[in-house]
Amino acid sequence: MALPMAEFGRLIATKRGSKGIRTAAIEAGVSSATLSRVENGHMPDLETFAKICKWLNRDPREFLGLDSENADQSRKTVVHFKKNKTVSMETATALGELIIAAENALNDTPNM
Repeated sequence: MALPMAEFGRLIATKRGSKGIRTAAIEAGVSSATLSRVENGHMPDLETFAKICKWLNRDPREFLGLDSENADQSRKTVVHFKKNKTVSMETATALGELIIAAENALNDTPNM
């Protein structure tokens, strides 16, 4: 079962606990401003998403609705969106990059 992205911020706050945002951000490898924004519900960029997932010890697939038990590690991710006027090119590109970054985070190979 997929976790909603809204849960991502709550998990950050829980992991951070009583630590200051700066201390937690250093541990996660991101800036304190970025960690604060993501904790407050903003969508992270791909690299930040991967770093925070690693810091949280969470599989990115949990947030993307992918099955982590039956994942075929030898497959190469390809992202394709049908042309739809309700989704901007920028949004489609960002979603594609997020999916690829999640796979790279799982494989721990930052190839983009």
